[in-house]
Amino acid sequence: MSLIIDVLVINLFVYFLPININEPILFHAYITLCWVVLSLKNDFYKIHRFTKVPFLLRKIFTQFIFFFFLLYAFIGFFKQPYMSRFALAQYFFIALVAISGIKFITYVVMMEYREKFKGNIRRVVVIGKNRKTDQLINVFKNRDEYGYEFKKQFCPKKDRFVIEECFSFILKNNIDEIYCSVSELKNDELTQFINFADNNLKTLKFIPDNKNIFAKKLKFEYYDYIPVLSLRDIPMDNPINAFIKRSFDVVFSLTVIVGLLSWLTPILAILITLESKGPVFFRQTRNGIDNREFYCYKFRSMAPNKNADDIQATKNDMRITKIGRFLRSTSIDELPQFYNVLFGTMSVVGPRPHMVKHTSEYAASVDKYMVRHFVKPGITGLAQIRGYRGEIETDSDIQNRIKFDIFYIENWSIFLDLKIMLQTVFNVFKGEEKAY
Repeated sequence: MSLIIDVLVINLFVYFLPININEPILFHAYITLCWVVLSLKNDFYKIHRFTKVPFLLRKIFTQFIFFFFLLYAFIGFFKQPYMSRFALAQYFFIALVAISGIKFITYVVMMEYREKFKGNIRRVVVIGKNRKTDQLINVFKNRDEYGYEFKKQFCPKKDRFVIEECFSFILKNNIDEIYCSVSELKNDELTQFINFADNNLKTLKFIPDNKNIFAKKLKFEYYDYIPVLSLRDIPMDNPINAFIKRSFDVVFSLTVIVGLLSWLTPILAILITLESKGPVFFRQTRNGIDNREFYCYKFRSMAPNKNADDIQATKNDMRITKIGRFLRSTSIDELPQFYNVLFGTMSVVGPRPHMVKHTSEYAASVDKYMVRHFVKPGITGLAQIRGYRGEIETDSDIQNRIKFDIFYIENWSIFLDLKIMLQTVFNVFKGEEKAY
């Protein structure tokens, strides 16, 4: 939302001054592209609840110093000798003041909202008892504007510490974030915390010391002046990345709905109802982002039956109709999910959503299964193009699916999405063994 507001500001303020633009469409496209690229490069919209004002000022300075040079570069790049340099400087100054003002107002309002109204709160527990943990707890208690609600401190060095009791407390009190002192936990306990957080959609962070915990890239953050390590960095948590992905989802889903489903749906509706009585669309409850349930839509490919929400389709399944077999083999039955994408419950690309019953089963038996629910589910995904779609026949099927889902979540890019989409189309025409 902040990106949209800022893009509107830099485009609308052009008309307040006599800049003498000969190519207005080109100029608007140029400044919009420059602003978005700079925002991505500078992480301009990556502002945390614990971000300090100097850090915010540094981001604004970096963003606008580069934007200034790119703004004046337009005159040379596109040979615009009649553009007013003075008016362009005035435009730059007004845009700087307006966007800086909006950013600081948003920053202050969010701080006040957390402090006065106790909104946007994150419930936390701290594992460990030492100087650093005490300092962090002091930050949680005294910096109300950060929006943290400290619930409990656990002391691993005490004889009565039972890790299962800690996990039970976290689940019972809906704790959002866990902060662990690395020096006070054994390696196997660290592993248990990592697995617990992954399997229960909890954010896990570490208070570091000189102990070598993991051979993977960790991200440093500072709460006041307390260093904290984040174990998993999800690209889609970045507001710019989220905006790009959501914008693509909306545009692409509208294109499919208007250009394909608008005329294909009536034809399929006739064919489906001619073969068997029942609704044209099949609606099933599935688990999405943050494990929230939503209705996933498909063209009905089976005769109406009571087991649709419990039993997954298998090869030569007698419930599948003739037209349904064709729809499933070509993946046409999945097309109504573009409505889910438009409504925001799904994305074009992401981990495939599972039935509620299967989610409960796999969450209890498959390690790190719940990590896939940190992002929106997709119509297609990395696991599906690698051969792990459809029926889950063995333990390795679901384990490999989770492995690819986690890789996708941690390594997302718009180019990876495009690659998955192209491979999905190729697989549809080639035919897939488990498309039944």
